[in-house]
Amino acid sequence: MLLCSHDGQVHFGIGTDVVWVSKLLLLSSIRVINMGFKSVKLLFCIICVVQSAVEQSSTKRKNGKKDSANSAAIDELKKQIDEIVQDLNLIKEHQSLQTVCLKGIKIPGKCFLADPIKKTFHTANDDCIAKGGTLSSPLSGDENDQLYAYVRQTIGPEEHIWLGINDILKEGEWMDQTSSTIRFKNWESEITHQPDGGRSQNCAILSSNANGKWFDENCRAEKASVCQFNIV
Repeated sequence: MLLCSHDGQVHFGIGTDVVWVSKLLLLSSIRVINMGFKSVKLLFCIICVVQSAVEQSSTKRKNGKKDSANSAAIDELKKQIDEIVQDLNLIKEHQSLQTVCLKGIKIPGKCFLADPIKKTFHTANDDCIAKGGTLSSPLSGDENDQLYAYVRQTIGPEEHIWLGINDILKEGEWMDQTSSTIRFKNWESEITHQPDGGRSQNCAILSSNANGKWFDENCRAEKASVCQFNIV
């Protein structure tokens, strides 16, 4: 039995019906799907209520004979709650990516979002992670060309941006944000023979005034950046 007190709080009586709560949770899930992201908060509230019911029901059974049928129903309900929370997180992530793609540019498999504010490599990297992405790391010549064109359009034709590539851990072993050795490289090799900074320059930049070629740079320098967001 579900009771509401005068202070607006939700309480459960002794006769809490797990099946009824399951139906309530299912109906709420359908409403979330039909009504969109604005209803997510409502479902979270219901999830909290269900969890409260489960906890109270389990406590009461400690002093009595365990009901195996109800125990199985509770376990199933917990499983459904976990699955719904995972689905909600995916919905939230998908909608965030849609917002990013609208603000930035979409290419096959990912979106780019420019940040013209100049920062150190580590600050720019942390900011991208906080937004749910990483510093841009082209995987092919085509991706590099599209990133280069986007930088010229949004940040400027004479600017540099941080790439999500560095050899901080081991000199000369350039790695991406997943700590994997990079396969595609676009170093400027005809004039300045990059990378040429040794241990003093362990982070990579893309130059918009050098046709998108890469240079190594001191990680404490301040540059603009482009965050990338992987999409399905």
